[in-house]
Amino acid sequence: MAVTPITEKEALVFSKPTVEDGARMWELAKKLGLDLNSSYKYLMMAEYFSETCVVVKENDELVGFVTGFILPERQDTVFVWQVGVDGSQRGRGLASRMLNEMLERTACSEVQYLEATVTPSNDASQKLFRRLARKNDTACHVSECFSEDLFPGDQHEAELSFKIGPILREK
Repeated sequence: MAVTPITEKEALVFSKPTVEDGARMWELAKKLGLDLNSSYKYLMMAEYFSETCVVVKENDELVGFVTGFILPERQDTVFVWQVGVDGSQRGRGLASRMLNEMLERTACSEVQYLEATVTPSNDASQKLFRRLARKNDTACHVSECFSEDLFPGDQHEAELSFKIGPILREK
């Protein structure tokens, strides 16, 4: 089920991913130079976690995605695994809009916290999550999640944990 574009002129359509979107999410992640997971991961997210994932298309071309899932041990928390926005869409607030779309879904009705991990050098993602906390008038706690010595080889930075919440909704 697609979300109606915000304005008549806007051609962006926000929706849950289908399994056919999995390959396009992988291709966009590769194009953007994100940490590239296997293509299977994107197919799996679209098939089994579509309620907590978002894709954005412009004229049927995938231009953005968010992958996430509700934590099995903490049903009040959604973990955002990856956010990708095509360069043609930068500066339009697309990442924030995708996160809000995800949080507004029925599957997230009991979610009070959003968590994500971000490398210290990823300023754009750090700003995205801090802005989400500000706009929801809530806290953003940052702590070390995975130190760089936990990763094999020497090619991966540490991952910082961003925990945003509580996210309050009008009842």
